[in-house]
Amino acid sequence: MWSFFHKLGSPPWLFGIAGSILRWLLPITLVALAVGLVWGLLFTHPDFRQGNSYRIIYIHVPAAVVALAGYYVMAIAGAVSLIWKMKMADVAMKACAPIGAALTFIALVTGSIWGKPTWGTWWVWDARITSMLILLFLYLGVVALYEAYDNKEAASKACAVLSLVGTVNIPIIYKSVDWWYSLHQPASIKFTGESTIDASMLYPLLLMIVAFYGLFTCCMLLNMRAELVEREARTNWVRKLAGAGARR
Repeated sequence: MWSFFHKLGSPPWLFGIAGSILRWLLPITLVALAVGLVWGLLFTHPDFRQGNSYRIIYIHVPAAVVALAGYYVMAIAGAVSLIWKMKMADVAMKACAPIGAALTFIALVTGSIWGKPTWGTWWVWDARITSMLILLFLYLGVVALYEAYDNKEAASKACAVLSLVGTVNIPIIYKSVDWWYSLHQPASIKFTGESTIDASMLYPLLLMIVAFYGLFTCCMLLNMRAELVEREARTNWVRKLAGAGARR
């Protein structure tokens, strides 16, 4: 176990293993996204109340679910960075932030599009929607802090602290529809108790959630590889990598 963590601290090893994972994960993710979208948008039945407008859940729900999970990944990386001073944790934290911001933005936009025919308005200061907006600002705050500091070590510490403090918002998002009066509907997928979504709609939704997790992982690994090359630009392994690419 400790040897594995030691390897995680090696930029060349992490760069290589990330590339190996991408070679098989990326095509699987793209196929899953295509199948899930076609299945959900074209082959599921219209909802008896919302008609075809509900189909946006195949983008909205996966984006929201993975945006929340991605914040935990970023916060855990921040904790590792603060406690064990692992530079690769800094790389992972920085790689997560823009992806999480993009997914949160997609969730907010698709939620507004869904809300217009359902609630009659594009936006309400609903507890869940507002806490998701705060999540977007937290992600953007991490991105901005990295750019604001010239000292990478100081930037990493500030971003790690913000990431950890911001975790208090995640359970609020999850439980907001239970704690406060909310226009936002409760969760349709339940791990304890019976789900309130028909199986014909549930299965493509689950596939899309898995595909979005794969997409998040692929984007994170790509960002990490790019960050590693930028940070290690003057090292021998990057120069050898650039020379091998030039010969090709």
